[in-house]
Amino acid sequence: MSNQSSKAENLSSATASLDGRSGLVYARVSSKKQEIEGSGLKSQEDRCVAELASLNIPKEKTFSDSYSGGGDFMKRPAMRELLAYVDAHPHKKYLVVFDDLKRFARDTEFHLKLRAAFKARDVVLRCLNYNFDESPEGRFAETVMAAHAELERHQNRRQVVQKQKARLEAGYWPFNGKKAYVMVKDPAHRGKLAIPHDTEAPLLKEALEGFSTGVFVRRIDACRFLVERGFWKSQRPEKYIDDFTDMAKDPFYAGYIEYPKWEVPRCTGHHKAIITIETYDRNQKRLRKEELNKRVRIDVSNDFYLRGLIVCGECGSHLTGAWTKGRSKRYPYYICHNKSCPLYGKSIIAEIAETEFNNVLKGQGLKPSVEVLVKVVFDRVWKETISSLQDKEALLMQDRKRLEEKAKNLADMVIAAKSEYLKKVYEDQLEETAREIEQIDERSIRDIDLSIPYRTALEKAVGLLRNPYFIWGKLNVEEKQRLFYFIFEQKLPYTRNEGYRTAKIVGYTRLFEEFIPRNPHDVDQRGIEPLTSSLQMRRSATELLARIVRYTSR
Repeated sequence: MSNQSSKAENLSSATASLDGRSGLVYARVSSKKQEIEGSGLKSQEDRCVAELASLNIPKEKTFSDSYSGGGDFMKRPAMRELLAYVDAHPHKKYLVVFDDLKRFARDTEFHLKLRAAFKARDVVLRCLNYNFDESPEGRFAETVMAAHAELERHQNRRQVVQKQKARLEAGYWPFNGKKAYVMVKDPAHRGKLAIPHDTEAPLLKEALEGFSTGVFVRRIDACRFLVERGFWKSQRPEKYIDDFTDMAKDPFYAGYIEYPKWEVPRCTGHHKAIITIETYDRNQKRLRKEELNKRVRIDVSNDFYLRGLIVCGECGSHLTGAWTKGRSKRYPYYICHNKSCPLYGKSIIAEIAETEFNNVLKGQGLKPSVEVLVKVVFDRVWKETISSLQDKEALLMQDRKRLEEKAKNLADMVIAAKSEYLKKVYEDQLEETAREIEQIDERSIRDIDLSIPYRTALEKAVGLLRNPYFIWGKLNVEEKQRLFYFIFEQKLPYTRNEGYRTAKIVGYTRLFEEFIPRNPHDVDQRGIEPLTSSLQMRRSATELLARIVRYTSR
């Protein structure tokens, strides 16, 4: 009889401690599936609300998280919001209800820190599946249960990773669907199979192929195409440049599976590809800009200034420079050292190779009619580029405004924080936000007069294109290497008997010559209008602009 009386007194005392408190509900799931099924957010909230009703405590607000795993509780948006809400109402007392100890924290360290954070705010915690006990034995049992939850989390993750890795190695994508694909259950494949989306896949295919062939000169052009076709919903294509880059780099769209994070090498996937591996490889080359961003060789010399600029016309290997000793003096030669090449070890007299190169260079002069055309198209592409930069600037300023508001809120939360731990968390977030604002300021162009580099770059570029041979003779060996990549599309192939195959040499002046009108002296803005609609023309002008910026900024 005395035991029953003691329990009743304890229950009465516990209920009395809740007098005057308002109820807050915390619910958390770790997946969309849980949210939909029985252990979802709604079912958790209903149970917690019923508990508050049984205690005659009014429910004030619900905080719902969809966050997987353990770790720092401050990474959970709803938990941060809950603590900030309590801090914003210091005159009120709260009871926080959740349905299971695992919803609270699945990490022993942060379980204890979160308990301390609530205790510092005089918040009472109530778990539907566990009775909190502040006695030494109760705290020990709670710690053991928190540790068990953490162990269970790590074990579950290990099992999931093992299963997902096995699917990857078998040629299946086990995660959420890729853009332009849908995940469909397929009994024949014992799980889900990625199927190309009926409308999105053809659009992405056209964009990726167009980027690989130069139909879309820049990534922003491909993004603009996808936005206009409804592949992405936002009207700002600048937002999707990184997304497009990731898709262009992803071999998944070429029919392959790989996952370097788990050391899963590339293998053939069971899903249907939307582009060929050749298209994928061309995109990698374009993204790396292998030919346009070559570094100047550090071993070049005046003796062999074409070293690194010419390749063997038979095998494509670099021609190296070397001195050969004659009877009375030494002679410079270029040689192919590829043992599988028919021209392996065959010497090319350096003077002949260099004289023929000078003749090729003389043929790269800019014709007067082409010069007018270059200036007109350059002007138009420059304006488009500036417009794109200004659009990016507008997005940056939006992000900056959002971060400034976030910084202000975090500063208020630092002041209102009641525990040193929580204060430190808010201060760290505030510092990170400040760094993000600084990074935006560094990328901003609002203080740059974009008209200044325009004329300088154009005048210098036209001068170089008008007579590159004249300029070449005045430069040192390092500057010659840079000028080479300004003038030519790629390294020049040379064979011992044929010399340079001039028909295959593409220079930036020649890219414009095919667009010269029949009456070249009458070229003006109106006359150029039909020409600028050509994608090839836009490609030439845009690549020239990029080349000018790279060369003149060195």
